[in-house]
Amino acid sequence: MHYFWYGFNKFKPMESRSTTTVILVLLIVFTFPIWIGIAGGLFGLIVGLIGGIVGIIGGLIGAIGAGIGGLIGGLFNWSFNWHWPFGFFHVHTFTIVLIAILIVLISRSRKI
Repeated sequence: MHYFWYGFNKFKPMESRSTTTVILVLLIVFTFPIWIGIAGGLFGLIVGLIGGIVGIIGGLIGAIGAGIGGLIGGLFNWSFNWHWPFGFFHVHTFTIVLIAILIVLISRSRKI
């Protein structure tokens, strides 16, 4: 009978090694669908979390854009309805005076 050095055990017969190999191969073959399912589930979880983060960032950018649009729309008295034609002339006089004052203040601060 042939013997060989095997790990921490002194000697094991060659027959037990071939049996272990066959059992290991059968175990891998029969559990392969389970491992593929676990790998696919983990991949889906990671990609879903990344997609959620991208969605949160997109929502924040959209909220900031809506806030800026609301400020500009409120300043120019846009009511955000579909009846707004090309008219810039529907702006209140206060808005035009306020923009003129801002331009004057900005141009004076750059001269100093």
